[in-house]
Amino acid sequence: MEQAGPIAAGARPRLPRGVRLTHNEAQGGWLLLAPERVFKADAVTAEILKRCTGEATVEAIVDDLMKAFAGAPRERIESDVMKLLGGLAEKRLLELD
Repeated sequence: MEQAGPIAAGARPRLPRGVRLTHNEAQGGWLLLAPERVFKADAVTAEILKRCTGEATVEAIVDDLMKAFAGAPRERIESDVMKLLGGLAEKRLLELD
């Protein structure tokens, strides 16, 4: 499903078939593995992707991150989540249903 325009708060992001998030100490932390591609994920990216199960809405993911990163402004978390999800969707590393 292609993404056009802003991501809806009710969208349910998930990793598509063949893409997975894994932790690998030998590689130095979190990796996003896709067919013939590997992306290093920082800690914040990993926390967002762990919540992209296809069950939680974008809004619920932001709410959950608000609890995990108490003190961070909601606007900043929401902006970071939208930017990351939009970029991953463009690269076909994330589906938004």
